[in-house]
Amino acid sequence: MNHQNDSRSALGFVILLGVVSLFADLTYEGARSITGQYLGLLGASAFAIGAVAGLGELVGYGLRLVSGYLSDRTGRYWAITILGYAVNLLAVPLLALAGRWEVAALLIIAERFGKSIRVPARDAMLSHATSQTGRGWGFGLHEALDQVGAVLGPLVVAGVIYLEGDYAMGFAVLLVPALMALAVLLAARLTYPRPQVFEARGTERGELPRSFWLYLPAVALIAAGYVDFPLVAYHFTRVSTVPEEWIPVFYSIAMGSDALAALALGRLFDRFGLPVLAVSALVSSLFAPLVFFGGLYPALLGMVLWGVGMGAQESVMRAAVAGMVPADRRGTAYGIFNAGYGLAWFVGSALMGALYGVSLTYLVVFSVAAQLASVPVFARLGLTRGS
Repeated sequence: MNHQNDSRSALGFVILLGVVSLFADLTYEGARSITGQYLGLLGASAFAIGAVAGLGELVGYGLRLVSGYLSDRTGRYWAITILGYAVNLLAVPLLALAGRWEVAALLIIAERFGKSIRVPARDAMLSHATSQTGRGWGFGLHEALDQVGAVLGPLVVAGVIYLEGDYAMGFAVLLVPALMALAVLLAARLTYPRPQVFEARGTERGELPRSFWLYLPAVALIAAGYVDFPLVAYHFTRVSTVPEEWIPVFYSIAMGSDALAALALGRLFDRFGLPVLAVSALVSSLFAPLVFFGGLYPALLGMVLWGVGMGAQESVMRAAVAGMVPADRRGTAYGIFNAGYGLAWFVGSALMGALYGVSLTYLVVFSVAAQLASVPVFARLGLTRGS
């Protein structure tokens, strides 16, 4: 097979996994748009709803350390990815049959558990294909397709509930995209049984390099300083910056901005390397003052910049790991990367939630300062690597 066919085949693999992510995101992002209301309807308290969401995210990120290590250790990247997707996706339509909030809570946590199993192994396989397509472009394209599902899912569920007035039906309908995701995933497995062949590999087992360990704190600073959308939405409602019915529209605009930014930044990353992350951090750090201090139009611009930052985090940040780490340690590296990112996001979100009740100025200063603190590290790593 010549290089051109290799590149075309690798692009096909990236697109197939992107379509899997599109249907998967449609499934669980659709569900996540109504799980809070559903738990409340089944009798859960506000504390229980918050605890379930927090525990789900902790499981969803923390266990990636284990699944990433196991994928490298066993080499069963496909088996681990398929198992994770099956648990992740099939837990969603089962919510229609929950009946009790405790059962629904277990299924919500199971959905996050499934995602924690599959992400490092899937990203390791993607990393092999992106050696042919360009790291940034490959991960950017995957993220863009992913975000199409993230936008469509809540809209589909909202439409079903509007027409049927029934949350259970909203979850049941999501069986269709769940099965479609699994069907495309199995087709990808049959078509590309060994994605490792896309990338030339050395015979020696590599170690995680120093640059990776320097990279992690910069990523953690970005994650810690990034305000979660629920807090932004709460602020919009509380101070009436944005009409309540427009808040989901603002979120959809941010998701669209995320998808476009992932594609553009991916291309730029392939050309200029890690300094692109430094520039994206500079740009996205401006979202907090616009969102929390601005009126309607500055808030809209703030959400566009918020989406740009998310696009960088979900594409270029993942692409950079692939370029730093030996092929046979990628699962482990993605597990560590995701767990660290998730922990920093959790701590930062909790801190900014507390700061919101004290002073908006303190919250904005923390958000901007944390993100800007990552810039020198990204710039230095880029220069060191000659990017």
